[in-house]
Amino acid sequence: MKLKSGLLIIFFFGFQIATWAQCAMCRASVENNVSNGDTTIGAGLNTGILYLFAMPYLIALVIGILWYRAAKKRKSKIAIR
Repeated sequence: MKLKSGLLIIFFFGFQIATWAQCAMCRASVENNVSNGDTTIGAGLNTGILYLFAMPYLIALVIGILWYRAAKKRKSKIAIR
């Protein structure tokens, strides 16, 4: 089981593709800035959007790991008695 989990993690982190996510308002803002000559805002905006997209999943992962550890500890405590 650990080998499968490890391979899955390596697969997801090893084979990343570049993604670009923008909402309609962000896209309009970037297009407006590009038409005015400022081309640097788009990359930062995309990075920020992807950061905000990933945070709920990372929080859920941390909560899941903590929950798993607590359940495992509780189970071993019951088995000792």
